[in-house]
Amino acid sequence: MTDSASQSADALGIVRNRTFDEIAVGDSASIERTLGAADIQLFAVMSGDVNPQHLDPQFAAASRFQGVIAHGMWGGALISAVLGTRLPGPGTIYLGQTLRFLAPVRIGDTLTVRVTVIERDVERHRLRLACQCINQDGTTVIDGEASVIAPTERIERPRSTLPDVRLCAGKDGARRLLEHVRPLPAVRTAVVHPCDELSLSAALDARAAGLIEPVLVAPRARLVAVAAAAGLDLSGIAIEDVPHSHAAAARAVELARCGEVEALMKGSLHTDELMAAVVDAIGGLRTARRVSHCFLMQTPAYPRPFIITDAAINIAPTLEHKADIIRNAIDLAHAIGVAQPRVAILAAVETVSAAMPATLDAAALCKMADRGQIAGGMLDGPLAFDNAISVAAARIKGIRSEVAGAADILVVPDLESGNMLAKQLEYLGGAASAGIVLGARVPIVLTSRADSRESRIASCALALLLAHHHRTTPP
Repeated sequence: MTDSASQSADALGIVRNRTFDEIAVGDSASIERTLGAADIQLFAVMSGDVNPQHLDPQFAAASRFQGVIAHGMWGGALISAVLGTRLPGPGTIYLGQTLRFLAPVRIGDTLTVRVTVIERDVERHRLRLACQCINQDGTTVIDGEASVIAPTERIERPRSTLPDVRLCAGKDGARRLLEHVRPLPAVRTAVVHPCDELSLSAALDARAAGLIEPVLVAPRARLVAVAAAAGLDLSGIAIEDVPHSHAAAARAVELARCGEVEALMKGSLHTDELMAAVVDAIGGLRTARRVSHCFLMQTPAYPRPFIITDAAINIAPTLEHKADIIRNAIDLAHAIGVAQPRVAILAAVETVSAAMPATLDAAALCKMADRGQIAGGMLDGPLAFDNAISVAAARIKGIRSEVAGAADILVVPDLESGNMLAKQLEYLGGAASAGIVLGARVPIVLTSRADSRESRIASCALALLLAHHHRTTPP
C-alpha cells in the first residue's frame, strides 16, 4: 500500500492516521521538500546551531563541502514529519531513530523523504521502519531506521494552520559591514546641503561611527538654525559656507576634484541637482565610465549579500551604458571582498527574443565578457529573476550555469524595474540595504529621505570602503 490516501487527505486539509491493524510490512509513505536558505536559517534559530558551515557562505565556500549545506537534522525532522502525519500518522509514539548522513544537502536540493514498514510487533503494536532521504539526482543523502508504537484507534483531524514565520535581516548586514571597515580611518566627506534634521543627523551619526570626517557644504546660518532646533552639536565640524543648494553641489564637487575630500554625501537637495554638478562636462567628476548606482542588499531569503544595479541613475540604459553599469558593480563586489562575482543580467524570460530588447542586451553583454570587454566577473543572461536567485527554479527550467541560483550582482533592464525590485525586497522582503554611486572620481552616498538610519550608516561604510579601495585602484 502507498500513501495515496494520505495525499488525498492532504488536499482536503485533513490529517488521518493508519492504525496498527491497517498496516502491513512493505507499506510506505513519503513527502517531498525543497531546501531554501530560509529553511536553514529557521532551523538555526530553533535549534541554536549556528555552525558557520550552514550560515556563512564565505566560510562554507572554503570548507570540504565548498558551499552552504543544511543541518543534518533538518532531514531527520522531515522523517519525523512523515511518521507523525502519514505513516502511521497522528497518535504515533516515537521510540527511537538511527540515522546515517551519507551526502550533503544543498540549497535548491529537493528531497523525497520516505519511510517503509519492515517489521511488525503484534503484541506491543510496534513498527520498525526503514527511512530514506533521496535527492533529485537519486542520491541517498540520509538513511536509517525508526521504531514507533502505532496507534490502535482511528484519528482524523483538520490539518492545523501554522503561523507565518518571517525572518528579518535586522541589523546583521549593517553590523558585519561596519565590522569589516572598522580598521579603516574615517574618510573626509563633503556633505552636500544637509539643511534638515534628517540629513544633518545622518552626517553626524556617520561621524560618530568613525566612518566620515564631514565637511558640511551649505548656508552656515541655515545649518546653525537646523542644528539648534534639533539639539545637534556642530562644534569641531568644518563648514563651507555657500548661498544655496546649487552652489553647495558645485562647491562639493570642486572639493572632490581638488582632492580635499574623498567622498560626497547627499543632503536635503534633490538628487538631480547634485548629479548635474557631478557629471558636468567641464567641472564635474567624470571618469571614462558611465556613472551608476548600486544597492548592496541582504535579505533573509538569500544566503549572501547581493548587488542590484542600476535602480537610481540611468533611466533607460543603452547596451554601452549597461556595460559600464556592470563594470562599476564588479568593482564594488571586488571592494567588499567578492573576488569573482556572479553577474545575472535580468529579463522577464531566460531565452533570447527579438521582441524583448533586454534579452538581446543580455546576450550581447555576455559575449562582450567572453571577448574580454567586461572583466572581473562571470556573466550570464538573460535570466529571469527566479532563475538568477533560485537553484531549484533554474534546475526546473533546465538552465546549467555557474551564475543561476547564486548571483552576486543583479543587473536590471531599466531604472523602473530596478527601483521597484529593490523597494519590494526592502519593504516586503525584510531586506537591509545600502546605496552608493560609482563611476565618478569619488564614491557618492545617495540616500533617500525614507531610508532608515541603519541604511544611511551602511551607505557611508560603503563609501569609506570604496574611498580606500580607490587609493590603490583609481576609478
